[in-house]
Amino acid sequence: MSVSTPKSKSVHLAKRPSDRIIPGETFTLKTGEAPKESDLKDEEVLLQSLYLGLDPAMRGWLNDTRSYIPPVKIGEVMRGFAVGIVKASKSDAFPVGSYATGAVGWTEFAIMNSKQLERVDIPHNGKITDALSVLGITGLTAYFGLLDVGKVKAGDFVVVSGAAGATGSVVGQIAKVKGATVLGIAGNDDKVRWLKDGLGFDNALNYKDEDFPKKFKEATKDLIDVFFDNGNTLFIPYEQCASYFTDSEQVGGQVLDLALGRAKPHARFVICGASTTQPRPKVQK
Repeated sequence: MSVSTPKSKSVHLAKRPSDRIIPGETFTLKTGEAPKESDLKDEEVLLQSLYLGLDPAMRGWLNDTRSYIPPVKIGEVMRGFAVGIVKASKSDAFPVGSYATGAVGWTEFAIMNSKQLERVDIPHNGKITDALSVLGITGLTAYFGLLDVGKVKAGDFVVVSGAAGATGSVVGQIAKVKGATVLGIAGNDDKVRWLKDGLGFDNALNYKDEDFPKKFKEATKDLIDVFFDNGNTLFIPYEQCASYFTDSEQVGGQVLDLALGRAKPHARFVICGASTTQPRPKVQK
C-alpha cells in the first residue's frame, strides 16, 4: 500500500503587472511536495501558514525598480508575512504547537530559521490574526511613527489621512490614549461614522465631499500639531500622478497640501504611506 506524500501549495509571481493585478496572469498557483521534519537543520522550524498578510507595500515589491527592498523575482514565491503553527522544530525557542510570524511568503508550508521568526503569544481577548495587523507590521508602523517620529503628547491636535486603513486606524487610537484630539480623513461616509462611533475619533471627514477643503479648514481652526500622512503624493511628479488619477482622486497630495497650510510652527509631519501613488484604473470621461 503506497503512502501519499504531503503536498504544499504556494503562490508565485508569473508576470509583473503594469497597472493592477490581473487574476490568472500576475500570479500562478503551484503544488509541490511539502517539506518534512527530516529536512530540518539546527535552529530551523517547519511552519504551517494559517493566515497570509496582504499589505499595500506588497504591490510595490512587484515593480522591477530600485527601492528599499529588492523586487520579487519572476517565478519566486510571493513575498509576504504570515502567521502559522510550528509543526516540527529543531529550535528550543519554537516548540511544536507554538505560533510564529515572519516573512514566510505565500506558501502553505515553509522551513524557516528561528532568527527569521517571532513567537506569537496571543493576549487576553486577542486572536491569532492580530499578529498580522494591530500587533504586526502595520501596528508597529503606527506605534513608532506616531511616538518616535510624531512625538505625540497630551493636548496635541493630530490629523490622520487614510485613517480607516490598517495603520491609520491604529494611529488614531494611540493618539487618543496619549490624550490628543484626533481628526481622521477617510474615503466614504461609512468609514467616517466608524472612525467616530467605533474608534472614538473626535472628528472625521470624507475627502470626497465637495466641500472638503472648506470643512477641513473649519475642523483645523486650532491648527495641527501632528499630521500622520498615509497617502502622500509629495514625491511623485505631477505628470505621473495625472496618468493615474483624475483631479478628484489625487487625495494624498490634496490633503497633504491642505495640512501644510494649517500646521503650527514646529508641527511634526509623519510621511508614512503612499496609497495614492499606487496604480489605479484610468477613468473614462
